[in-house]
Amino acid sequence: METVYLAGGCLWGVQAFIKTLPGVISTEAGRANGTSDTLEGVYDGYAECVKTEFNPTVTSIDRLMGHLFEIINPYSIDRQGEDVGRKYRTGLYSEDPMHLEEAEAFIQQREDHAKIAVEVLPLTHYVRSADEHQDRLERCPDDYCHIPKELLMKYR
Repeated sequence: METVYLAGGCLWGVQAFIKTLPGVISTEAGRANGTSDTLEGVYDGYAECVKTEFNPTVTSIDRLMGHLFEIINPYSIDRQGEDVGRKYRTGLYSEDPMHLEEAEAFIQQREDHAKIAVEVLPLTHYVRSADEHQDRLERCPDDYCHIPKELLMKYR
């Protein structure tokens, strides 16, 4: 099992999508790479993200990045859908340098790589989101989500 942190805008939809992907073992809504170590400080520069544990014999960073790019606008800075602000930036964060190299390679092989605004950075901080944010769209399916419902159902 390996772990990466995927940011794709509002974490509710990202978690609902990511947890359906082949090879994903578990997900957890959280915040990455801010400046505070507490849940109270989650707006101090954090990106909303989904902690994603996956089986590397079933999926890969390349595939996970491909799936992330299905649900985001990779050119948008600090905005996905109607959600605007630094916390809605996109990215892949990891403590494993190989994950970062593979994510960078995914971006570099694209013809549009110079326009892509997706961060690929080492994970410096992670804070788990409150229980009310975990699996939110399962409990409240009519809440706003920037990801089209067809994509949320694509891998179910």
